[in-house]
Amino acid sequence: MRIIVTGGNGYVGREVTRRLMRSHTVRVVDSLRYGTVRFTPDEMAGIDFQRVDINEPEAVREAIEPFEPEAVIHLAAIHYIPECEQDPSLAVRTNVLGTQNVLAACPPGCRVVFASSGAVYKPDDLPHREDTALIEPSDIYGFSKLHGEHYVRYAARTHGLSAVIVRLFNVIGPGETNPHLLPEIVAQLKSGRTTIRLGNLWPKRDYIHVQDAAAGFVATTLNSDVPASETVTVNLGTSCSYSVAEIIGKLKAITGSDFTLIQDNTRIRAVDRPFLAADNGRIRDLFGWSQAYTIDEALSNLWRDPELSTQLTEKYACSAS
Repeated sequence: MRIIVTGGNGYVGREVTRRLMRSHTVRVVDSLRYGTVRFTPDEMAGIDFQRVDINEPEAVREAIEPFEPEAVIHLAAIHYIPECEQDPSLAVRTNVLGTQNVLAACPPGCRVVFASSGAVYKPDDLPHREDTALIEPSDIYGFSKLHGEHYVRYAARTHGLSAVIVRLFNVIGPGETNPHLLPEIVAQLKSGRTTIRLGNLWPKRDYIHVQDAAAGFVATTLNSDVPASETVTVNLGTSCSYSVAEIIGKLKAITGSDFTLIQDNTRIRAVDRPFLAADNGRIRDLFGWSQAYTIDEALSNLWRDPELSTQLTEKYACSAS
């Protein structure tokens, strides 16, 4: 197949691209917002890399239309919640209008796989099911992804696209490009700190290994027919959730280190959700996806080879406590 991966240089996108390039013709569309190219020279030789900002409609059209993709996996987004809250206009422009730019360039009959989020769900619906009423996401990111879903369904219906909306939950493992909770903890520990400072300690999250997340996007692209003009929505998560305290306990066991955890009020998010857990039955039934990694394996992989972003390594390189 001829497949485009937007955001293909990102955290999940890179692993999706690596899986697809073995057997398919892949074009990566990425703005390099979060750093330099993250593929090896040999990998770059096996893909068609286009540096494109999805906020530029003409550039998006030129990257997609001549390629004549049979599938587009749309991962490009502003997804770090504090960044979305600090610059909501950028988040909405990228996550909503950028999505519309991508959809407008897709040919009829194309499979479109849209990376949405568990953040679209009402915070107190447990566990989160695809048929749950979507009422009042709790942050800008959740609203932007919900609006993106609306455009995906509309484009599928009016332009004959075959669409899959994938509501992704919290991804962990090596190669994170944003300072989320677990990379933040690992960065502090790797710097030699024995006191770990974090923001909110109470939220429970559904953590999925980056490889399982990538496998989910590949499965929804390749493994089943969705008729033209129709949209299928699935969750991509593990159905299990863990609090910060539980994660810290697991990390202590994995690293063999003893450290003190302190809640730092300067790191507390103004907006946070109490609970996230995916009902993942639909993606298993429709697309044959299954979880391959446990939470302990994900944490072990992250600790062994974190591949942290420079913004995290440089932040803690000069001091330890």
